[in-house]
Amino acid sequence: MSWLLILLIGLPAAAGAALAVAGAKVDRFAAVLSVVVCALVLATASAASALRPSLAAPFLAGSEFGLSVDALSALLLPAVAGVAFLVLLYAAASGIGTPARFHGLMLIFIASVLVTVTATTLSALLFAWEIMGAASYALIGFHWRESRRVSSGLTAFVATRTADLGLYLAAGAAMAAGAWSRDAMSLASLDSLPGPWRDIAAAGILVAALGKAAQLPFSFWISRAMDGPSAVSALLHSAAMVAMGGYLLLRVQPLLAATGWAADAAAWAGAATAVILGFIAIGQQDLKQLLAASTAAQLGFVVMAAGVGDAAGGAAHLMAHAATKSALFLAAGAWLAALGTKKLADLRGAGRRWPLLGGAFTVAVLSLAGIPPLALWATKDNILTAAREHSFPLYITGLAGAVLAAAYAAKAVALIWKPVLRETESGYDTEETGSRKVTPWQLVPIGVLAAGAAVSGLLVLGTTGDTVRGVLGSKAESSPLELAMSGLLAVAVLVPVWVLGGKVPPLPGALSWLHMERAAHIVLVRPVLATARSLARFDDAVLSRGVEHAAEKVLHGARSLDRTDAALDHGTDAAAAATSRLAGRSAITDHTIDGAVSSLARSVRRAGAAARRPQTGQLHHYYVQAAAVIVVAAVLLIVVR
Repeated sequence: MSWLLILLIGLPAAAGAALAVAGAKVDRFAAVLSVVVCALVLATASAASALRPSLAAPFLAGSEFGLSVDALSALLLPAVAGVAFLVLLYAAASGIGTPARFHGLMLIFIASVLVTVTATTLSALLFAWEIMGAASYALIGFHWRESRRVSSGLTAFVATRTADLGLYLAAGAAMAAGAWSRDAMSLASLDSLPGPWRDIAAAGILVAALGKAAQLPFSFWISRAMDGPSAVSALLHSAAMVAMGGYLLLRVQPLLAATGWAADAAAWAGAATAVILGFIAIGQQDLKQLLAASTAAQLGFVVMAAGVGDAAGGAAHLMAHAATKSALFLAAGAWLAALGTKKLADLRGAGRRWPLLGGAFTVAVLSLAGIPPLALWATKDNILTAAREHSFPLYITGLAGAVLAAAYAAKAVALIWKPVLRETESGYDTEETGSRKVTPWQLVPIGVLAAGAAVSGLLVLGTTGDTVRGVLGSKAESSPLELAMSGLLAVAVLVPVWVLGGKVPPLPGALSWLHMERAAHIVLVRPVLATARSLARFDDAVLSRGVEHAAEKVLHGARSLDRTDAALDHGTDAAAAATSRLAGRSAITDHTIDGAVSSLARSVRRAGAAARRPQTGQLHHYYVQAAAVIVVAAVLLIVVR
C-alpha cells in the first residue's frame, strides 16, 4: 500500500513543480489542473486514512525517510486535503494574476503539509518543514512587486525559521543519544531517549512548534502574513502551516509527558496565547487582522491539549478550526474582492447585500465563539475539561480565552448585518478596486466549509467521540452540564457585544499587536545585527590585517624563491651549453675514428682482392710463389740476425 503515500505526495508535488516551471505558458488551464489534482489528492487521502499505508526509504545515516498513516494522521489527512481542495476551488473561481505560479506554489505547499502529517521520523519532518517554510514565504510575498508584501513574507519566514532551529537541535540530540542507530530519529521513540537528550529534544521541538503555530513569543509574524492573497491566508492559517505546529505537539505528546516540564510549558504557553491574542483580536479594526489573532488564540487550545494529554480533543479542535477559519478567511477575501476593503467599519451591511455569504460567515463565526451546537463549542470544552483535571489555574486561564473568543467573534459578525449607511459606501475601494459581485463558485466552497464548521464538533460527542478518544488514548470527556454551561457562557458574552454593534472599548497596544514585532527586533534582530557589525569590525581590524601581514610574508618568500629559481635557471642553461660543446667535440672525435676504421677496412679489402690474384689454379704459379716466399723469409732471417 506504500504506493498510496507515493501518489498522495507525488501527485501535488509533481503537478506543482510543473506549473511553477512552465509559468505563463500554462496560465490558461493552470487553475483547472490544480483543482483536479486536489480532487485526486482528497480521494487518495480518504483511501489512505482507511487503509493506513506506510513507507520507509533510506535517507540519512541513522534515519529513514519514514511516512505512515496512523490513528492521528488518519483524522487529519482528509481534513487537510478537503480544505486545500475547497480553497483552490475558490481561488480558481476568484481568479488571480499569474495563475500557473500561484497554483504551482500552492500545490507544492500542500505536498509539504501532507509529508508533515504523515512523517514518522525527524529527517522526513525536517525535509517537509523546510519546504513548507520556503513555500509560505513565496506565497505570502506572492505579489512581489509590492515591497510591503515581500517584507511581510520575509518577516514571517525569519520568525518561523528562528524557531525552526529547535527542530535541528532536537534532531541532533536524538542522533547523539541514539549513536546512529536505525530508530534514533523516530518520532515514536523520542520519549525513550536518555534523560538529558530527551529534555533537549523536547525543548527543541517545543520551540519549533510554538513558532509555526504562532504562539507566544512568536505570534507577531501571523499579522504580517495577512499581506498574502486571501486564499493563501485561508489555507496557511487553517489547515496547513499554523495548524502543523499544534499537530506536531499532539504527535510528540508522549515526549512532552515523559519530561514533565515540557508538558506544563506547552499547556501554559497555549493558555497564555489564547488569552493575550484574544485581547489583541478584540482590538482589531481590520477583519483579516482579527482573524489572524484569533487563529493564534485558537491554536493555543490545541497546544494546551497537547500539554494536558488530550490528543483526541486537540485533534478534533484542529479539524473544526480548519473548517471554521478557512470559511472565514475566504468570506473576508470575497468581500475584499467585491468591495475593495476588509475594514470592519466599511463592511457594515455586507451580510445584507450578499445574504448567502453573510449566512455562511455567521455560522463560522458562531462556531468560533463556541455557540452550541456548532463545532468549536464541543471541542473547546473537551480541552477545558482535560485542563481542569490537570490544573485548576490552567482551566481558569483557558476559560478566559474562551470568553474572549466569544467577544471577538461577536465583534466580527455584528456589523455585517447592520443597515448600510451612506457614509459606509465612501469606505469602499480603499485597498483595491472592488468588483461589486460575488460569484456562485466563490460561495460554494465557503458554504461547504461553513457546514463543516457546524458539524465537525461531533468528533468529540457521542459514540464518535468515544471512538476517537479510544483510538488516540485520551480520557477527557465533558459532561452534559459542562457543555451546557460552556454554551451559556459564550451566549452571555456574544449577545451584549452583538447588541452594541460590535463596539468594544479600545485596548492599549491591541492594534499594534502589543508591539511584539518591535520587541522581537529589540531582543533578537538588533543584537544579531550588532554582533554582525562587531564581527565585521573585528574582521577589518584584526583578521584582515593578519591576513595582509601573512600575505606580505608569503609574497616576500615568493620573491626569494623567484630569485633562487632564476639562479637555478642560469646554472641549468650554462650546463646545457657545456654539454652541447662537449657533444660537438665528441662528434668530431667520433668522425675521425670512423674515418680511420673505414680506411683500414678499404685496405684490407684491397689486400684480400690482391691475395686472390695468385690463385690461378696453375701448379707452376704456386711453385713460383712458394719460392718467392722462401727467398723473402731467408732475407728477413739474415737481416734480423
